[in-house]
Amino acid sequence: MSRMVRAAVCSVMIGATMSVNARESVSIHVSPAVAFAPAELVIRTSIEPAADNRVLEIIADSNEFYRSSEIQLEGDRAPRTSMVQFHGVPGGEYDITAAVIGADGHPRTVARAHVKVIGVE
Repeated sequence: MSRMVRAAVCSVMIGATMSVNARESVSIHVSPAVAFAPAELVIRTSIEPAADNRVLEIIADSNEFYRSSEIQLEGDRAPRTSMVQFHGVPGGEYDITAAVIGADGHPRTVARAHVKVIGVE
C-alpha cells in the first residue's frame, strides 16, 4: 500500500468515532471504520425509548453523494436498536447522522459520525 493510502486509512480509523448529544438518547456506530469504494456501510443506532419518538432518520452525506433512510418508531414501544445498510457508497468523506424526530416533526436528538470511503483509481 502506498504511503498516501496508509495515511488516509489511519486518519479514517481515528476520525470514525461516535458522537452523541449530552442526553445520550440516540447513539450511532458506523462500520467498517475503513472502506474502499464501493463501500457497504452498516449503520447501527441505539435509541432511548420515549413516548414522543416517531421517526429515526439516518443520512449519509458528502459533496458528491447523498443517501437517507427513515424508520417509523412507535414511541416508547419502538426497538432500542436499529440497523441500516447503505450499499455501493462511492469514495468521499461522509457525515453520517441519526436523528430522532418527535411528534411535532422536529428533531429531538441527533448523533453524528464521520466516515471516509477511499476511492479506487
